[in-house]
Amino acid sequence: MSGDEFDDLKRAFDAALPPPDPEARKRALTLAMKNFDDVQGSTDPARLTSEPARRGGLSRGVRKMIAGISSKGFLTATTALAAVAMVAVIPVLREQAPGLPGREAAPGPVVLTEEAEAPLADLAPAEQVEAAPPMVAADMASEPMPQTFAAPGAAVQNRAMGGAAKMAPGVVSPDPMPAPPFDAPVAGLPDTEAFPEAEENSVKVTAEEPVSTFSVDVDTASWSIVRNSLTNGMLPPKDAVRIEEMVNYFPYDYPAPGGDAPFAAAIGVSDTPWRAGTQVVHIGLQGALPAERPAMNLVFLIDTSGSMDQPDKLPLLKQSFRLMLGQLGPEDSVSIVTYAGSAGRVLDPTPATERGTILAALDRLQAGGGTAGQAGLQQAYATAAEMTEDGEVSRVILATDGDFNIGISDPEALKDYIAARRDSGTYLSVLGFGRGNLDDATMQALAQTGNGMASYIDTLAEAQKVLVDQLTGALVPIADDVKIQVEWNPAAVSEYRLIGYETRALRREDFNNDKVDAGEIGAGHQITAIYEITPAGSDARMTDPLRYGTAQPVAGDASELGFLKLRYKAPGEEVSQLIEVPVMADAAPLPDAQWATAIAGFGQILRGSDMVGDWSIGDAMALAQGARGEDPYGYRQEAITLMRLAESLSQ
Repeated sequence: MSGDEFDDLKRAFDAALPPPDPEARKRALTLAMKNFDDVQGSTDPARLTSEPARRGGLSRGVRKMIAGISSKGFLTATTALAAVAMVAVIPVLREQAPGLPGREAAPGPVVLTEEAEAPLADLAPAEQVEAAPPMVAADMASEPMPQTFAAPGAAVQNRAMGGAAKMAPGVVSPDPMPAPPFDAPVAGLPDTEAFPEAEENSVKVTAEEPVSTFSVDVDTASWSIVRNSLTNGMLPPKDAVRIEEMVNYFPYDYPAPGGDAPFAAAIGVSDTPWRAGTQVVHIGLQGALPAERPAMNLVFLIDTSGSMDQPDKLPLLKQSFRLMLGQLGPEDSVSIVTYAGSAGRVLDPTPATERGTILAALDRLQAGGGTAGQAGLQQAYATAAEMTEDGEVSRVILATDGDFNIGISDPEALKDYIAARRDSGTYLSVLGFGRGNLDDATMQALAQTGNGMASYIDTLAEAQKVLVDQLTGALVPIADDVKIQVEWNPAAVSEYRLIGYETRALRREDFNNDKVDAGEIGAGHQITAIYEITPAGSDARMTDPLRYGTAQPVAGDASELGFLKLRYKAPGEEVSQLIEVPVMADAAPLPDAQWATAIAGFGQILRGSDMVGDWSIGDAMALAQGARGEDPYGYRQEAITLMRLAESLSQ
């Protein structure tokens, strides 16, 4: 086609178009703004989610608007809509998107360009159009906006921008598919998961630093996160691997305490499988079970923010609490507090026997909005204080994906607030759900400060283990501020290192300071700590002796490897009590010591430790196979299966 022919065709096409109509243009723009606001500002909880847009969301609003446009004016209408969308979205993209230059939000309403003022023909009747407030660039940029990346046949939402995720205005992914099983980090896209960062415990020279001090840890969240990663085809993040929580996930055959003692300590010594010439010292604590459980006042503090609208988050949370209700009796009571943008009590204190009322309140919960974590905690603690009576146990159980992004301006002040409520007798436990924006670091900190335990619920079977099988241990404390200190004998041990407990380390002077907070032991709880030691004179020593020797000559009976001391407080007491037990060189291995060692070795490999040498996942699996023993619930067989998965994924 020649240039003249093209010009003639263009003039004919222009002549066929209707003349500009200012009133039609005004109505069209008003309707476009209305439909945009109806979708993006909807209070319908089903739309306030972190999932990619489904068909019928923003696209349905656009189709509704276009339905009133005749085919005659369709080209001009779409031109105007495209211009409006670009003017509305570009300021936000420049403000928020990575890689684009930043700019200050323009004051006042958005100014439409001349190109955006094309006429719209045959619009819906004017009486159907309601006045809509002007779109202001500053308002649109007031919250972080996650990017949306569209792939053929799928939509993947990236949470890297933070906050309760929402679809970017005007961005529609083609043919979105159902969300994946969890908000897993997608290859090539960043995620917002956070885990406590801690360097692996180093080897200590006994003659120079003979004392090791740490707080006990009964949490098991790390093992569940490791399992969730592996079963979804990924090796876990290194910082998500906390070896003590992996080891403590499994039951052991430790001796029960006698008399009125809240727990008993047992010690065993065996050879180290990954380094010849060294030994493993196991310390096992077994908590007592009370004759009867006290009445419990439970406040379910439930995160109902938009990021919880995933199958493995709020729906799994509801199912989990349903299981838990079956373990409560007529003497127990339940209240429900939610938070999403603002906090509120959706169920007043209710006897646990009124299951229908409690379940109905749970079923009504929907996800949508931001995450006002601090306001929720304050409301929950106020409710717990209202429910508390003498002789009863009060607990706040926080269930969340950990995506706290509104209301916590001073984390230290929040920890002080939780500590004050802890001292008054109301403890805080944390249950984590979902992946992708899991803030495990915050959840761990809250649980530690609140004298509670942190667990991660990725399946209904895990909910059964935590909230049914171990409910009493999770909610009824038998010893507070439990600290462990081991003084190693330089005459018998040249080097040592504590495997795990990096986030629970204490200073030596903290052991005798009753003002220093530490971990709790619940009814029936078990705790395992593992040291690797190098006996004096062993060729496996990793450090050279000092040229000028030690300040004092080494002394002591080599029959004692060390001396174990434990401090704890009875619940509600302020003064600690002391337990002392020698660590004998000829101590026999504890029951299940080989299993605990296999899990500890597996954890070190997942963390990328160089302390296990050439010892492999296959070696850990072989050791675990031989030490599986009785496994009534299949936890140990599951662990061996996960080792096989990890071995395949690491190749």
